[in-house]
Amino acid sequence: MVNAAEKRPNIVFILSDDQGPWALGCAGNDEIRTPHLDALAADGTRLENFFCVSPVCSPARASLMTGQIPSRHGVHDYLTGTEVGPEAPDYLAGQPLFTDVLADNGYRLGLAGKWHLGANDAARRGFVHWFGLEGGGSPYLHSTMYRNGEREEVTEYLTDAITADAHAFLDREAVREEPFFLAVNYTAPHKPWKGQHPKEFEDLYADCDFASCPQEEPHPWQPTVDGVAIGGEPDVRAALVGYFAAVSAMDAAIGGLLGHLDRLGIAGDTLVIFSSDNGFNCGHHGVWGKGNGTFPQNMYDSSVKVPAIFHWPGHIAADTVRTELLSAYDVAATVLELAGLDPAPFEAGPGASFAGLLAADAGSRDPSVRADGAVVVYDEYGPVRMIRTHDWKYVHRHPHGPHELYDLAADPGERRNLMLEAVSHPVLPGMRSRMAGWFAQHGVPEFDGAALPVAGAGQHSPLGSDPLGAFTGPNWDGA
Repeated sequence: MVNAAEKRPNIVFILSDDQGPWALGCAGNDEIRTPHLDALAADGTRLENFFCVSPVCSPARASLMTGQIPSRHGVHDYLTGTEVGPEAPDYLAGQPLFTDVLADNGYRLGLAGKWHLGANDAARRGFVHWFGLEGGGSPYLHSTMYRNGEREEVTEYLTDAITADAHAFLDREAVREEPFFLAVNYTAPHKPWKGQHPKEFEDLYADCDFASCPQEEPHPWQPTVDGVAIGGEPDVRAALVGYFAAVSAMDAAIGGLLGHLDRLGIAGDTLVIFSSDNGFNCGHHGVWGKGNGTFPQNMYDSSVKVPAIFHWPGHIAADTVRTELLSAYDVAATVLELAGLDPAPFEAGPGASFAGLLAADAGSRDPSVRADGAVVVYDEYGPVRMIRTHDWKYVHRHPHGPHELYDLAADPGERRNLMLEAVSHPVLPGMRSRMAGWFAQHGVPEFDGAALPVAGAGQHSPLGSDPLGAFTGPNWDGA
């Protein structure tokens, strides 16, 4: 992708929080306003079938950083408990991150926004700037951040505060010879929603029908508190307005960052990546929330698929949509290869670089040129595991089920669970065998999630320190 004689690209990696794959204009939603992300996709490559590794925040983010699955890095639920200060555990301590490789090769690293992998106030190796959110979630109108280790109370709209910090980083770093990596980790469009977002963006949806978010009958597995879905809010319409407004406000902020790259004269030298940590349901399947919007946890495509856009003029194909099944555990290797670095250290596990599919000359390249996992996606959330091909999805829940099998070619909406049929489907044994073999190959016994009591209510401690109490948080906030 980049030969040794070329200057390595700057990298701006933008990550949203709880953004469903349906919540982008360029993905076919004609109700949501995302003009800047739509333009980024039009001038780059959008991945139509891109999957998180686990449909909840911290495990998904840990997998992005390590290229590994939860049953190897040990983060199986969103993290809660002690998150800052000297007693806060770093859940990825001792595990290689792809940012370590960037730092070792001369990159100057910065973070603006949410980390949520433990010790959220502490800059990781190679980071010359750290503006990290205290926990996993926050009101948009009052947040606690840590700027290079120092606590800071922010009363500015949080999306704007994160963006302002990113702008300042760009100004400082653009004049240096070294390339930079900037993580811009928004909390948008994570709840809360009602009354949290600028009026100019809420007004965009004053008359919206929200046909893209049908309010189906509540899913029988959806927990409620006082009759309200655990992942939602009492005022459903106001929640939809707020969710959409959060996305549009973030889109406007991203537009400002892209314009800043242009003004600095470095847009052509900068790889921009946009994605989300996990998907989200705003009434889809009768669920408000993501994987932990139900118990047992769900693996619907609306929970496990996420938006993904890659943009780098002259290097990544423009106005292109790729339909291969790709996963977040491939991202670390892909970023390194795009930066002209060896992806091999992050291809020893389940991940494999898909940089070749993004190349401006990739054309209709056969996806089979990648490893065996190129056309199969695997997800896990504690004891819940999924295998998905283009045509089939099987969800296995240890130890007793319920299990699900969907013929996606005939039933793309995942409405007919073939496990409820009287006769076992002939595709089932092969799917089960392939799933079992894959997790046996890529997991490690001490971190394996198959027997963990993960309820989607938070992980309080690293595995091994308090295994029975690790997933019994007092508050189910779905961070």
